[in-house]
Amino acid sequence: MMADKQTINRLLKTARGQLDGILKMVEENRYCIDISQQLMATEAILNRANREILAAHLKHCVQCAASEEDRASKINEFVAALDRILK
Repeated sequence: MMADKQTINRLLKTARGQLDGILKMVEENRYCIDISQQLMATEAILNRANREILAAHLKHCVQCAASEEDRASKINEFVAALDRILK
């Protein structure tokens, strides 16, 4: 992985902390909208981590591919990832 590991780790640990908080909110039978808002905030952090990783893929893996065939393969992987994200 070519993305900044420190940034990715920070984002993922933040999301994990938020998930722990959401679990506690559910156990405490908190208000549905409050739980939903926290879920959306966690999704946003996970999406940001994913963007960082995919951007690094384009900037490093695709750009530094040894051959045109390898580059095409990496671009196809990226497009497939976008397809999954946009569903």
